[in-house]
Amino acid sequence: MIVMMVMAGLSVSAQAVQYSSILNSQLKREFDIIFHEALLQRLKGNLSASFDLLQRCQELCPDAAETYYYLGDLYADMDKNEQAINAFRHACELEPKNMTFLERTAYANIQAGAYEEGAAMLEQMYDADKSRQEELLQMLYQLYMQQKDFDKAIDALTRMEAADGPSERTTLAKCRIFLEQDQSDRAIEEMHRLAESYPNEPTYSTLYANTLLVADRFDDCHAVLQKVLSEDPGNLRAQEVLRNYYIRQGDEAAADSVNHAILLNPKASTEDRVLQMRQVIFENEQQGGDSTVVLALFNELLSQPKPDADIAEMKAVYMQLKNMPKDSIQQAFSYVLQLAPEQASARLRLVQQAWNDEENDVVISLCQEARQYNPEEMAFYYYQGMAFYRKEDTDNALEAFRNGINVINEESIPEIVSDFYAVMGDLLHQKGREAEAFAAYDSCLVWKADNIGCLNNYAYYLSLIGKRLDEAEQMSYRTVKAEPENATYLDTYAWILFRQERYAEAKIYIDQALQCDSLASGVIVEHAGDIYALCGEIDKAITLWRQAQAEDPDNKILRRKIKRKKYFSK
Repeated sequence: MIVMMVMAGLSVSAQAVQYSSILNSQLKREFDIIFHEALLQRLKGNLSASFDLLQRCQELCPDAAETYYYLGDLYADMDKNEQAINAFRHACELEPKNMTFLERTAYANIQAGAYEEGAAMLEQMYDADKSRQEELLQMLYQLYMQQKDFDKAIDALTRMEAADGPSERTTLAKCRIFLEQDQSDRAIEEMHRLAESYPNEPTYSTLYANTLLVADRFDDCHAVLQKVLSEDPGNLRAQEVLRNYYIRQGDEAAADSVNHAILLNPKASTEDRVLQMRQVIFENEQQGGDSTVVLALFNELLSQPKPDADIAEMKAVYMQLKNMPKDSIQQAFSYVLQLAPEQASARLRLVQQAWNDEENDVVISLCQEARQYNPEEMAFYYYQGMAFYRKEDTDNALEAFRNGINVINEESIPEIVSDFYAVMGDLLHQKGREAEAFAAYDSCLVWKADNIGCLNNYAYYLSLIGKRLDEAEQMSYRTVKAEPENATYLDTYAWILFRQERYAEAKIYIDQALQCDSLASGVIVEHAGDIYALCGEIDKAITLWRQAQAEDPDNKILRRKIKRKKYFSK
């Protein structure tokens, strides 16, 4: 009653405002309900429902920036980049000071390759929020470099220095840009400023010298290096720049002398020496490849107290690449293992050499030792198992493979694990342990679904017992598609079709097998005879059976087929 009396006393205009306020309030409540439901559906993964609800929000309140922001996210999820950017941009127009909206719009532009617009938004964020200036300036620098806008990249670096002071990182970045722009004087000025700022830090003076060298100011470069080395004769970085200086001057003798000093420098790390020797080898090969010079350097390095196993292995690999005698290469790798018996890469080289030479006992011995030092390295179990397999020692082969499988983890190489299981399946089948063999094949295909050798053997063994023939046919067909001229795979597929009583199709594939291998095995030829027999071509079948019998004269079933002129399975 009181409300009605108040309302009655209002003017027409005031009543309109009151009704508008009530209406807006109702729309706001409806908007909030639908908007929150849209977010809920998004969280549940119902993107289509969320999208429809957000569009309804857009109709209810066209000026709600958050609607466009979340629509942009949904467009991005649907890979509709242009619509996403437009939605994000509209959200920013409605709320230009919202850092979240600006940042998302910037990233959307950058991902779409619109670097200029993305950079503009990051600049807007930088102007509005200095709390993240280091992060934003770094992103701007990278964006400007991506666009090859070197002036703006320099400006970003200058702003970094204004905030945190000059640093090696920003100075080097500026130098690279100036050199890219052929502004060597500005690059030198930057490096000189850094060196002057830290007079007791030889690293910066060395960097300054290197910049002078790049700019072809040889005398100035040499003077700076001489000063550094007079104060610190063993400064490794200064020696490296000095070596490059002599190379640029064409003074090979001086460059070799400095290179010698670098390699024997007690401050040099293994990585330093390896990199230096790589450079020596490269330059040596460019000049004709005199291996005696390189080997002399290796030998001098290895004659020092506490010789480095990595350098020793590098020497052995170099000898291998230069096709030196096998026994000397073997001695070189053996020396590596004397220095570091846990050096798996060197032992693996010895294993591979012995494997190629079919020295199975040596492979087995090397792998057994490796299992003590590198129990996690699957390759040694593989080679050991295969060496036992070559010796027809299936029990020890299986033991090696089983031990190898025990060290499988999420970082194992799928191809190697797959081969482990494939070979295990073959070994188990040879021993008549059919169920275990098939389980091993299943594991093989889990790790590598297209292991063609496994697919062929698995399919063939299933066909021999007449089980899961449809599955066998699918597996075998994949091998034929992968290698359409492989006679073994064609024979397997033809035989499975035969077992499925698809004789006409089987004949097509067995003919291809015979065409692809003129010296086909007796098994393939016998299969061909069986297929021809059940296709009604008994004369051709007998010819093929007789051909197979020549390879397997003790085959009683073959003799029976020929005598009876009829196919027998057993």
